[in-house]
Amino acid sequence: MTLNSTESTIHWTEDDAERSALWRSEAGVPAPKRVVIADDTTTADTAYRLACEGTALLWRGDFQNARQLLQAMARRTDRKPKRPAKAAAKAPANVTEAFHLHRLAQSQRARTLGMLLIPFDADHSIPLRRAPDVYEACSQAHGDSDAPYVSSLRELLGMIGAYEWRRKGVEVPALQDRIHPWYGVFSPVRGEYLDLIAAEPLPKGLAKQSLAFDIGTGTGVIAAVLARRGVKRVIATDQDPRALGCARANLAQLGHDKDVEVVEADLFPPGRAPLVVCNPPWVPARPSSPIEHAVFDPESRMLRGFLAGLAEHLEPGGEGWLLLSDFAEHLGLRTREELLGWIEAAGLTVAGRSDIRPRHPKAADAEDPLHAARAAELTSLWKLRARQESAS
Repeated sequence: MTLNSTESTIHWTEDDAERSALWRSEAGVPAPKRVVIADDTTTADTAYRLACEGTALLWRGDFQNARQLLQAMARRTDRKPKRPAKAAAKAPANVTEAFHLHRLAQSQRARTLGMLLIPFDADHSIPLRRAPDVYEACSQAHGDSDAPYVSSLRELLGMIGAYEWRRKGVEVPALQDRIHPWYGVFSPVRGEYLDLIAAEPLPKGLAKQSLAFDIGTGTGVIAAVLARRGVKRVIATDQDPRALGCARANLAQLGHDKDVEVVEADLFPPGRAPLVVCNPPWVPARPSSPIEHAVFDPESRMLRGFLAGLAEHLEPGGEGWLLLSDFAEHLGLRTREELLGWIEAAGLTVAGRSDIRPRHPKAADAEDPLHAARAAELTSLWKLRARQESAS
């Protein structure tokens, strides 16, 4: 089993007999307590009602019909409730409340759609009509299996999608090449921060010692960009086993396995470097699944940890590059004053900043509940130096 999975036992009654199987959830969701059998005769209205009530449906019909049922349940979940003509919808008091309501709605949607369950045999095969071969997708997410199990169809579809991302790769213009994200490792689909790294002048200290640290490497994409820019040695750190494996595989495929050393570490490796780069999660909120740890950083723990330890890991005259969106500021989750206060308290000073606008479709989607914050967002490369050296 993988580190992020929840594994327990799920129980149900079928053909007047008590049954049980292994329960697997990559999102860490506990096994449902109430389970009924569903098949091709189950209507979308019935399935949706049961799911909303907290009853899971273990599917025994045609696999493709299960996919269609999940889509029908999603349409019901996304449907806006009808309101009386005279009743006005109460708008969120502010953008922060809108964010929390949005996250709550996402959580409720995931919980409801996660109630449609699929059985698996011990070899990751699905004993249903017209079921696809999902061995590669499931083995990459779960590892080897030695017993039958039950899992959410929604999670399975996520694994299949992740398998395709890994197989095809993600085009990274800053590399003029592809990165292949593993399941559970955040994909660099938003490339603005990589454009900043590719364009920022390298610190002069690299001419004397060509060494950089990439903190929280994920797919290894930042380390690869630095190596492509001519940094002769990069030490890339992460503490997630999947990220470590993913980064090593990507760097080898890109031909940088000799330039980049991938090591397991909580933030910094030992020693100092003329350049230390970090792209922490941008939003100080609680993640609801393992993959969200790359986006949500409760109480800005990684950001504050990076800032607090940066000065002691910089060579004299070295620079720390912090890649950070101000999306959290526009959501009212963190202020610019707080960020600047953490920088000052860490003995650092801001030597420069480069900004870039987002290019993703949601930034232009006026129907998005967080549109105002997305439209105002800037992603920045903060160039940081130790304060004593900047003053000298």
